[in-house]
Amino acid sequence: MTVSAAHGPAPESGTGLDSGPAPEPGPVPDSGPVLAPSAARSTVWEPDGPYNLAGTIGSLQCGAFDPAFLKDQGAAWLAFRNDDGAATLRLEQRGSLRSARIHATAWGPGAAAALQSVPTLLGADDDWSHFDSPGYQATLPEIARKGRYLNPGLRLPSTGRMLDAVVRVILEQKVTGIEAKRAWRWLLTRHGDAAPQAPGAPNGLRLPPAPAQWRRVPSWDWHRAGVDAHRSDTILKAVAMASGLERLAGVRSSADVTAALRSVPGIGVWTAAEVLQRTHGCPDSISVGDYHLAAYVGAALTGQRTDDAGMLQLLKPWAGDRQRVVRMLYASGFRKPTYGPRLAPEDHRHR
Repeated sequence: MTVSAAHGPAPESGTGLDSGPAPEPGPVPDSGPVLAPSAARSTVWEPDGPYNLAGTIGSLQCGAFDPAFLKDQGAAWLAFRNDDGAATLRLEQRGSLRSARIHATAWGPGAAAALQSVPTLLGADDDWSHFDSPGYQATLPEIARKGRYLNPGLRLPSTGRMLDAVVRVILEQKVTGIEAKRAWRWLLTRHGDAAPQAPGAPNGLRLPPAPAQWRRVPSWDWHRAGVDAHRSDTILKAVAMASGLERLAGVRSSADVTAALRSVPGIGVWTAAEVLQRTHGCPDSISVGDYHLAAYVGAALTGQRTDDAGMLQLLKPWAGDRQRVVRMLYASGFRKPTYGPRLAPEDHRHR
């Protein structure tokens, strides 16, 4: 792979711890100063082999209205903080699937660090060569081979941003996706700062709250966001350990990261697995305890639903690549049969 960098105008569109659309969130209070415009920094990353930007980073977006991850005119816009400060990052794929070039442009005090993180963020460290070898492919079920055939450019992203991922996943605990997405959007719109200004950026791009901002969220705003006391308490416990959580980004052992995450009261095996998938691009991380996953894997591989124990047994032959296999099952287009009504969201905000 190659990376080149330049400064100039934005391109045109083209292990332990130490310490349906969502409803409108309403008026946004003053959440801090809007960062002054800064000069753009840019780089081009050329991945080895086939590459699909949208498929790779899609799992990082918390719904189509995620204020920290918006799409506009074929480009993805991300807002986040790093050690140097806030950054707005624009990503666009050019070229073909097999000769892709990812054009990245960043603004804000954290722009340089954001660009340095682009290859890792986009899956440069995610090596599929063994998975794609003919011998290994021969061991896979046909449906997983189909998924890889249809999606040769998919990789597992790695953000390294621990607290943002932990908060988002805690919001997803034991609720529907609609509820979790609405809560994330409401809280970021209400309590996150505006992202560093960037020409052409879509309206509403905002940074996830910093630890101090999460601590200042009043109880009634958690309630308005539809977040129960258990989840808000867990988030605040994680925020209290934010510096230790962020150090986990540099820990390579998924077992050590999982153990450290689970030392936070309220974080269990499901939450830890979901975080690892986003922050470390873990190829083996399986969301045991998920409301749908075990039944989906069972239906895809055997035609029959199963439980967590059954899912783990079915995936055992591909230990080390179980998350890759699951992603390929979904990528194949398979959908399990549904029976009865969907789980309905519960709205406690007006009780």
